[in-house]
Amino acid sequence: MDAMMTARSRVWVLGAGSMGAGIAQLAAQAGHAVCLYDTRAPALERALSAIAADLDGAVSRGKLSPEQRQAIFERIQPTNDIESGRGSGIVIEAITEDLSAKQELLGSVQAFVADDALLLSNTSSLSITAIAAALHRPQRVAGWHFFNPAVRMKLVEIIPGLQTDSSVVETLRTLSQEWGKTPVVAPNGPGFIVNRVARPYYAEAWRLLAEGAAPAAAIDALLRQCGGFALGPFELMDLIGHDINLAVTESVFRSTGYDSRYAPALMQQELVRAGRLGRKSGNGVYQYRDGATTVPEVEATKPANVLPMVRYAAVLKSLAPLVDRLRQAGVALVLDSLLPEDALGVGAATVVLTDGRIAAQRAAEESCPSLILLDLALDFASTPLLGACATDAARSDLAVLAAALAMTGLKLIELADVAGLVVARIVAMLVNEAADLASWNAVRAADIDLAMRLGTAYPRGPLAWGRTLGPARVHALLHNLFDHYGDFRYRAAPRLSAARWTGAALDA
Repeated sequence: MDAMMTARSRVWVLGAGSMGAGIAQLAAQAGHAVCLYDTRAPALERALSAIAADLDGAVSRGKLSPEQRQAIFERIQPTNDIESGRGSGIVIEAITEDLSAKQELLGSVQAFVADDALLLSNTSSLSITAIAAALHRPQRVAGWHFFNPAVRMKLVEIIPGLQTDSSVVETLRTLSQEWGKTPVVAPNGPGFIVNRVARPYYAEAWRLLAEGAAPAAAIDALLRQCGGFALGPFELMDLIGHDINLAVTESVFRSTGYDSRYAPALMQQELVRAGRLGRKSGNGVYQYRDGATTVPEVEATKPANVLPMVRYAAVLKSLAPLVDRLRQAGVALVLDSLLPEDALGVGAATVVLTDGRIAAQRAAEESCPSLILLDLALDFASTPLLGACATDAARSDLAVLAAALAMTGLKLIELADVAGLVVARIVAMLVNEAADLASWNAVRAADIDLAMRLGTAYPRGPLAWGRTLGPARVHALLHNLFDHYGDFRYRAAPRLSAARWTGAALDA
């Protein structure tokens, strides 16, 4: 670790927005004297108020003594004087995602610090090499990307540029740990790790909404309650702010040569044009008034007024936990050796998990006109919600299935007959995106999964999820999505295509 990068090094934070304030607090908590710079006096006042409130909360919870709280707060010096950070050993910019603005600001302060000072950017998607190209000492420049709220989120991405010295990366590893963070070294590519791998979570949700698969509230509910994600994609984008989320998407889209996987959604562009930015503007996908969120009620399939009987196949795999759940709830079960592997039967309908084909196509190809497709669940043994679609011939039997599932406390949401349904489609795309990042950027699979669990609170790392589902199953989903849409965005990553044949674990 560089000699001057100790707890005695002064930290100069450029930008007093929510991220800059959080980074300043982190540095002060780690023992650094901090210069918090912003040209806007109101921004500095808001930052100090937010820091004080957070520290007061830590005192009330018994995490800090009043004396510790005061010492931390007094280490932070707010200023609108650009020269006040003179002599700092660590400079971190946390301003708007604009390459020219970041280059100009870091360029203006580099003369006030020593040659061995660290010049760091908290950018979430811009090229570190491009930022460093405008500075005198590119070897001392790196990305240090915290996640909001910086004080709470455990992950930090370290991004070396083309000319970044290896000692800078090692120094940042140590500093990250001293600040209570888990560091992951990310490639200097579009979106780094988290903001690249997460793009399908938003992009496919917008496409599903545009296709009429289900209302936004139902898509959110399925991904949250059935998929195990902390927030549904529309809830999350409303929280992040559609202007910010769209800007990252557009940055990644441009940086990848306009790859269709990262194409911005017209519906989100329209929200931003209308000023419907999410929680901060009072409306986005949902409405926010006086601290309350107005989310339309998710309509579940009405169960048939019958005593249901469910048939099950001789060989069960993914659906075995669901059958056990039905059995424990007292649902009448009958073994049906004529059913295909991992299938159920209700009435005249066969019930299977989606493989990416729409129900109409699969029914025709498998000569099974009465067909119900089930969406993926993180855990069929405990999920409170499940998505499904049915062919016209199976629609009445969908209500019978809903009656059986209701006996276990599980609600069924009927989806339009779209390729891949909701959870399976989005999870397959997340797995593929993570596999693609590992294919081309020499990023360790374990680092990708760790970053996604800590940076986005995913219930599983995407590559570990891919191992659980099986590479062949994920590949089949993507193949069928590609066949249905003819869109290159659904192409399989090389790592996934190889694992389909070799059986290698995606997260190995």
